[in-house]
Amino acid sequence: MKHKIFLLWCLSFVALGFQLKVQAQSKVWSAEKANQWYNGHKWFTGADYIPGNAVNQLEMWQADTFSPDLIDKELSLAQGIGFNTLRVFLHSVAWKEDPDGFKKRVDQFLSICQKHNIQPMFVFFDDCWNKDPKPGKQPAPKAGIHNSGWMQDPGQPASEDSTNFPELEKYVKDILTTFGKDNRVLAWDLYNEPGNSGKGNKSLPLLKAVFSWAREAAPEQPVTAGLWDWNLEDLNKFQVANSDIITYHNYGELDEHLRTVQILKSFGKPLICTEYMARPRNSLFKTILPMLKKEHVGAINWGFVQGKTNTIYAWNHPMPDGSEPELWFHDIFRKDFTPYKKDEVELIKKLNSEK
Repeated sequence: MKHKIFLLWCLSFVALGFQLKVQAQSKVWSAEKANQWYNGHKWFTGADYIPGNAVNQLEMWQADTFSPDLIDKELSLAQGIGFNTLRVFLHSVAWKEDPDGFKKRVDQFLSICQKHNIQPMFVFFDDCWNKDPKPGKQPAPKAGIHNSGWMQDPGQPASEDSTNFPELEKYVKDILTTFGKDNRVLAWDLYNEPGNSGKGNKSLPLLKAVFSWAREAAPEQPVTAGLWDWNLEDLNKFQVANSDIITYHNYGELDEHLRTVQILKSFGKPLICTEYMARPRNSLFKTILPMLKKEHVGAINWGFVQGKTNTIYAWNHPMPDGSEPELWFHDIFRKDFTPYKKDEVELIKKLNSEK
């Protein structure tokens, strides 16, 4: 039944494809331009990244807790296994508190990335996890709970309140004006999982707004917003129509993930999977990563070094005693930088070293 539902979604999505050019903004990259950009790079592999000592995006970027030395060590680890990109979440609250300092820290982060031959993809807004981000000292992680301190951006119901949009527009345009021609940046993911946390179409106004702001700022890098829930039809249509490259999330096993790739290829644009790999769900490096390379799809898994985000624990299966789960959900390396599974690391290195 699950496969039949997915097939029906695929057929309806293809039919919707004929309408997309009408809905798209005029500055969206053509398939030809997008593929030319994509083919000018090596195969993209990397991880969704936050330093091990940060519980959320604010702790990563605020002046008191920004940790360039640790970032340098962790990115050296990423370079060592052949990763050439990272997906990294920014946060509007950190910018609002200290715009110039925030941009200096982003610039410093990009210099560290460049040192390790990594081009990051930056993420602006986010509908996932905690609803009310605040500046200053961030909450301590809750033992055994996945992403217990992660913050939405701009929050809930803040993302639905259009009176917040002028300030958010300043933020987006400031960052894109500053770094939009910086070749150290790979791409811009404008909105992570719009409609999550029960928001649905309430996120559509901000989604449309951030794409409009990005087009006005005119960065040289591609802009995108990843597909993640096939039930959010209105959001999906807009995201596909207005993204320069197609990005998506898939935590399913091999057959399901391959079908997703096959249908998304029908749009004729490059694909990057910006979230995958959840071991208990059978989304595994050993099955998914070789397939993505064969299909020439960029591969960015969730999680890198075990840390305060607690993403070794599953989304909905807390372990309040904080003991190590029998099978990690996400992440590749332990806190001491040793591999969680040596065979996974060897596979990643092998695939990244092959032409």
